[in-house]
Amino acid sequence: MLIEFTNTKRWKIWLMLGAVAISVFFLLFTRYLVNELSAKELMEVHKIVQAFEQLNDPNLKNYEDIRKTLQAATIPIIVTNEKGKITNFRNLDSTRLYLKGNKQEIDSSYLNWQLRVMKFINPPIPIKIEEGKYHYIYYKEQQAITLLRYFPYIQLLLIALFLAISYVAFNTSRISDQNKVWVGMAKETAHQIGTPLSSMMAWIDYLKTTNEAPTENILDELSMDVKRLEIITERFSKIGSTPELKVNNIYDTILESINYLKNRISDNVKIVISPESDKVAMAEINKNLFSWVIENLVKNAVDAMSGKGEIIFFIRQGKASVYIEVKDNGKGIAKSNFSMVFKPGFTTKKRGWGLGLSLSKRIIENYHKGEIIVKESEIGKGTTFRIRLKKADVA
Repeated sequence: MLIEFTNTKRWKIWLMLGAVAISVFFLLFTRYLVNELSAKELMEVHKIVQAFEQLNDPNLKNYEDIRKTLQAATIPIIVTNEKGKITNFRNLDSTRLYLKGNKQEIDSSYLNWQLRVMKFINPPIPIKIEEGKYHYIYYKEQQAITLLRYFPYIQLLLIALFLAISYVAFNTSRISDQNKVWVGMAKETAHQIGTPLSSMMAWIDYLKTTNEAPTENILDELSMDVKRLEIITERFSKIGSTPELKVNNIYDTILESINYLKNRISDNVKIVISPESDKVAMAEINKNLFSWVIENLVKNAVDAMSGKGEIIFFIRQGKASVYIEVKDNGKGIAKSNFSMVFKPGFTTKKRGWGLGLSLSKRIIENYHKGEIIVKESEIGKGTTFRIRLKKADVA
């Protein structure tokens, strides 16, 4: 568990560093674009300054070129004289500049406010009117550049907010799942231990009512119950640790589980292994945990069949894998729930805690590096689960 926690923490750190690196790159790249566009704007402002200076040249001949330069300018500018009085302006927001849309009436408050903004943003550039006399041009960047300058920060803020909400939601969901697992584990423990304990208590009550010495049959039954308690203890002790895997015959292991279950489920349920199954398929498994998976699948099938029907096991070998299929003729599973059945707490039963298949998935995939899936299912006709295990190399 400590290793798993450490790995999770390490991944979180790497993801955080990756997010920071991407954010820094994004901000630097955006700043580069803004600087490039700002430099082009400044060049445009200087062209405007030159155009105004040439307009005051008495020997001016290329007036049309200057007019085109001023008309082509897109940067918001305000020109003032030496006393700070506004003498010219261009490219301001026309919807706010003119009163009631009338171009003859200028909103001086808006104009003066824009001048204050421009003075705050950039230093003025002098326009030489004549020797010793200057006007001054103030400017600000276009709205698109302003948006480009600040948008990345807004975007990153929104992303951070989204990630924070997602993190809280994920943690809440994870804690909820963990709570379901712990509750389910507690109930599963009580359920698993309850059966042999009930049997042992019944035998003890019987022995108290008779003066006869315990028969060999009674001692065998008590011994089986004690062994069952040992198996249950070992199973739960291996959850969260790394279990030891040994090469076992899959056919024999499943047959052993079936023989145990036959005396503990309804007589109306028939459990068989297909005669076409491979009887020599070998895989590295932890026998107690793997048997637990088989028991969970059988109990799940019995519930799905309402205590009446047939469960068929089919075992086959591939080139690198051993496949075990468990087929029942129960009520079936909707296709939309194929993956949900393995989630902690998911159950279609009126009673139960939806932990059996979740535990089975953990045992097969985490401990045996295999796979367990719903291979196929049809409502009203039954379900087939498939387990894939790595085939053992047997000399």
